[in-house]
Amino acid sequence: MIWRRLSLAIAALALAVPAFAQGAPNLPPDRQILVMVRHPPEHFRPGGAYGGDYGDDLARSARERLARGIAREHRLTFVDSWPMPMIGVDCFIMAVPGGQTAAAAAQELSRDAKVAWAEPVELYQAQGGSASHNDPLYAAQPAAKAWDLADLHRVATGKGIKVAVIDSGIQANHPDLAGQLLVNRNFVAGQSEVAEAHGTGVAGVIAAKSDNGLGIAGVAPGARLLGLRACWQKSGSGAPTVCDGLSLAKALYFAVQGKADVINLSLSGPDSRLLRTLIDAALQRGSVVVTAYDRSERDGGFPASVDGVIAVSDRSLAATSADVYIAPGRDVPTTEPGGRWFLVNGSSFSAAHVSGLAALVRQRRPSANLTLVSDRREGGTIDACATLARAANGCDCNCGGARLAAARFVH
Repeated sequence: MIWRRLSLAIAALALAVPAFAQGAPNLPPDRQILVMVRHPPEHFRPGGAYGGDYGDDLARSARERLARGIAREHRLTFVDSWPMPMIGVDCFIMAVPGGQTAAAAAQELSRDAKVAWAEPVELYQAQGGSASHNDPLYAAQPAAKAWDLADLHRVATGKGIKVAVIDSGIQANHPDLAGQLLVNRNFVAGQSEVAEAHGTGVAGVIAAKSDNGLGIAGVAPGARLLGLRACWQKSGSGAPTVCDGLSLAKALYFAVQGKADVINLSLSGPDSRLLRTLIDAALQRGSVVVTAYDRSERDGGFPASVDGVIAVSDRSLAATSADVYIAPGRDVPTTEPGGRWFLVNGSSFSAAHVSGLAALVRQRRPSANLTLVSDRREGGTIDACATLARAANGCDCNCGGARLAAARFVH
């Protein structure tokens, strides 16, 4: 049903991804490593895309034979491959036998001259959850007052802007999200596409429809989403939403190749050279990358610690926490699977607010960097109206015009 709704252009983008195997679904992530092998110059085509432009069958077979040989030399099992010509490597997934840790195997392979680098498949966790009182229709959206949301929508709605939501599954036919997704792809190996709470909630904060007489209004109701499922909700009441590094890498690659204007990563986990390389590629190509700040981790965890990424928290932090922005993230009503609405808390949803704001700014100034106005010289509570007013070059924005004259810091 979802695919029938896609435009021909988006369908062409989706079909450009190769039909590689989806990995070993029953193999736990901590028994797998990612092995990056650089392309030989005659095979690497920076302008190439998936499916046809990326080498021929003979070259592809040669690369796989090389990877299988590396696996045999290091007593590993070849599992899968995922070419990433945009960053100049082939990513091969290999299984680690019992008695050896994934970290040790990755360290060993990184010393192999045929390998660019190797890293374990790490796990990441979403930074949000449901509030204890799940009122399905809660009238007071925090952003409605704190951000003067209705005034923002007089200036911009995010029309024409693509926001990639790299998260758990999104209910694309939710009454407040129907028609808002351009793509709904599943990158989680061994799992079928399914609607899940965290991804559906993040999507609603960003782009739920406005003025439809239902539920809530997203921060950027005119934006369109790339729903990229790289995470999944564990079974059990209150179970966390987690992701693995390979699924995240595939989704990030798709988002960058699809020229997403904004990429939302409401998650945190271990540092990863592959994910960092892909995030850098996104930033270099002009995408705004927004992530949740994890207060339990040094520098907010990864990817909040990456230069150029906008790190967002749901509550005020010490003044020494540089470059961390504050946005609504407590008792936020949003979309829930099953066509319902519920309340959520956490930095995941603060990041979603800022991704929506970035879409509004991009509509008014498509090629500009996101310039945030806040109450602190480094990071701090975001003034959404003043931020959008700057981007709109002195528009008639009741909230923004007055606040620009006040003491605010521009970043």
